[in-house]
Amino acid sequence: MKGMQIGEIAAVAAAVLWTLSTLAWTSSGRRIGALAVSFHRLMITGVLLAVYGGVVRGRWLPTDADGQTWLILGLSGLMGFFVCDLCAFKALLMIGPRLTLLLQALSPPTAAIISWVVLGDTLLARQWLAMAVTIGGIVWVVLERQTTTASVRGGRPATAGVLLAIAAALAQAVAMMLSRKGIGQYDAVAATFIRVLAALPGYVALLTVVGRWPAVFLAVRDVRAMMIVSVGSVVGPFLGVVVCMIALRHSPTGVVATIVNTMPVLILPFAILLYHERVSFRAAAGAILTVAGVGLMCWGG
Repeated sequence: MKGMQIGEIAAVAAAVLWTLSTLAWTSSGRRIGALAVSFHRLMITGVLLAVYGGVVRGRWLPTDADGQTWLILGLSGLMGFFVCDLCAFKALLMIGPRLTLLLQALSPPTAAIISWVVLGDTLLARQWLAMAVTIGGIVWVVLERQTTTASVRGGRPATAGVLLAIAAALAQAVAMMLSRKGIGQYDAVAATFIRVLAALPGYVALLTVVGRWPAVFLAVRDVRAMMIVSVGSVVGPFLGVVVCMIALRHSPTGVVATIVNTMPVLILPFAILLYHERVSFRAAAGAILTVAGVGLMCWGG
């Protein structure tokens, strides 16, 4: 059947929603810190998922999932909501959203290779070519020298920030593979809730070890930051992750990961409006190349 399939459409929606939430995390993180943002948005997302489950599914908690589903999706949540997001949030504050999102382009090939080895997923030659074109466009857009990004000093990004962004990309790849393996025909919203619940103990342990609970509680007093976190939680971890889980149910991991990682291109209009960056012909051409890659990935088959 030709045309965009439900999995690809859902992946595009996830990319748009996560682009918006990335802006929210960057803004709120500069006010209350990456760790506080990570913890509070997960708590807010958990409440949203519980309410949705209670109203729509008649279950406030995903108690209908079997042990294997809990294990696999739980590991996915620990890698995605804890390891990936914590590293990514810190990287956003150190090297900015554009470079952080660029390095997320490492996730699609990594996810495809892991899924090929673990799940036996296969990709057509056309899809591998589309991945290369899409990632090439992303790299071309975001590697352009940044002259107005405050987080990149002297033209060179902070090494720690780059390493954190790479770690986030690798964790995202593993999380996507585990999500695809664990969700099966299980409800996407309930699956997301399992992932959130599994990530919370990681944050509780980390906050306790580093002694950051006072800072997390103090962050609640920043009304503006908490409003931004709340909106970002609805847009990203709630709606964005749910549609991503739907995408993973219907499409190979590498396809979903590639489409999702068009975020560096999607963020360009916001970079112009919010950060007053100048977008050159190279950036525009890279955006067109990336869209062409996504079109090749989604069309046909």
